[in-house]
Amino acid sequence: MNFTEYEGKRVVVTGVSSGIGEATARALIDLGAEVHGVSRRKPEGLDLAGFDSVDLGDPEAIRAAYGNRDEHVDALFNCAGLAPMFPPMDVLKVNFLGTRLLTELVATNMTDGGAVVSTSSDGGAAWRKRVPLLTEFLNVESFEDGAAWYEQNEEVAGHAYAFGKEALDLWTMQQSAALIQRGIRINATTPGSVRTPMLDVIEKTYPKELSAATEQPIGRASTAEEQVPPLLFLNSSEASYINGADLVVDGGYGALLSSAGHLFNA
Repeated sequence: MNFTEYEGKRVVVTGVSSGIGEATARALIDLGAEVHGVSRRKPEGLDLAGFDSVDLGDPEAIRAAYGNRDEHVDALFNCAGLAPMFPPMDVLKVNFLGTRLLTELVATNMTDGGAVVSTSSDGGAAWRKRVPLLTEFLNVESFEDGAAWYEQNEEVAGHAYAFGKEALDLWTMQQSAALIQRGIRINATTPGSVRTPMLDVIEKTYPKELSAATEQPIGRASTAEEQVPPLLFLNSSEASYINGADLVVDGGYGALLSSAGHLFNA
């Protein structure tokens, strides 16, 4: 599987300034794709076809960048994210509300054969246990009202990082039934511990034992580059019958917890 089909395809990648987003954009450029990047700062050394400096925590910036575009998009890779230690509202806005808004706008320029994949996290894997609460949140359609909902319900919703990733997972499942009516597939991946600048910040903030635990049973963190092939696969025609899936790419950490009854079971 060499993904040569991406040659000449117009794709949008968020979070291109570092980590998984940068690695994904670089791989797509090498494959000959027309890559349009989205992040707060422009990365160096990437031959992007286009770049928009957008803070996904700012709905007006998202609308200004993508609200009136009519260029066809073949695939969207949502790789942007904030680490857990940032202010909770900022985390929720970037990791879910901004990602949802951008996806909705980009998807208007997709046609049959289009695909979306979002990078979630093991931190959101318990979404199956919280469907009623998450559904209430997801039924709040606008960015601004969603932020207000979380502000009012933060105590029951819990940590913004986990809650935002849970929301992203369930929203992906819900959207898979709607977007496929237009021939557009949407999926997610669930990385575990990934050696990126975000992990470096996490390890400086929290005890290293916490991140080390998420590296089990494989015994190490993933590289950003190891997360790229699953993303490329899900947005390719090789995955033409995969829709509404959450592909776990965590070296077995989720399986370890699930088999012990601690995670994915409802």
